Amino acid sequence: MYEKIKNKIIGNVGLGNEKNRDKWLEKVINDIPNQSKILDAGAGELKYEKFCSHLDYTSQDFGKYTGEGNDEGKQTGNWDNSKIDIVSDIIDIPLPDKSFDAIMCVEVFEHIAEPVKAVKQFERILKPGGVLILTAPFCSITHFAPYYFANGYSKYWYEKILKDYNFIIDELVYNGNYFEYIAQEIHHLPRVEDRYSASHLVRSFFGKITRFLMLAILNRASKQNSKSEELLCFGLQVLAHKKIKHDPVVKF
Repeated sequence: MYEKIKNKIIGNVGLGNEKNRDKWLEKVINDIPNQSKILDAGAGELKYEKFCSHLDYTSQDFGKYTGEGNDEGKQTGNWDNSKIDIVSDIIDIPLPDKSFDAIMCVEVFEHIAEPVKAVKQFERILKPGGVLILTAPFCSITHFAPYYFANGYSKYWYEKILKDYNFIIDELVYNGNYFEYIAQEIHHLPRVEDRYSASHLVRSFFGKITRFLMLAILNRASKQNSKSEELLCFGLQVLAHKKIKHDPVVKF
């Protein structure tokens, strides 16, 4: 009975970050023609290889993260790089020019000290007209440290940098909104308090009631959202292509 009431009042507010992103990725990857060559840049544990069964898939990663990091912020504990095809720096991938029909780089840019150089590298190894799929946080907490260099990227970053490096944006999607992001962090509060505070209030009866009421408010606000994602959201999802001769100067 409690679960039914809970689901009705607060639903899944704040819990859709990964689910939303995966749904979008599956769709855009599925639209890539069969047998196209795709590079998964910063592939990690090859999470998205499952969407690429119709493609010629190659993975790349720098291969240094082990799950433990430097013990600061959020870490995974375990991390398996053993299946990576190409172990290299993402800004210096040892492959010929125009090697791929598509490149995806999912939740990686915040872990690259010089992400503009990664875009430049993608432009080099992607064929003209080739597809570029990018996702990164708009805002994020410290994770995978010490390999964590930015907490997010706005649409203006993509519009500026991709244009500078010969890409045209075909689709730019916000994942979540302001209310969803705040709700996500309320869900995180118990674990954060456990590690970083001695207050013990978040898991108290008062704390649980307060969090429930806040999530109920945020759920209602999110359902009636009107462009709050321009302030804050989980992240952005970008589909672009490398410019070809007959493309207009500006498409997005």
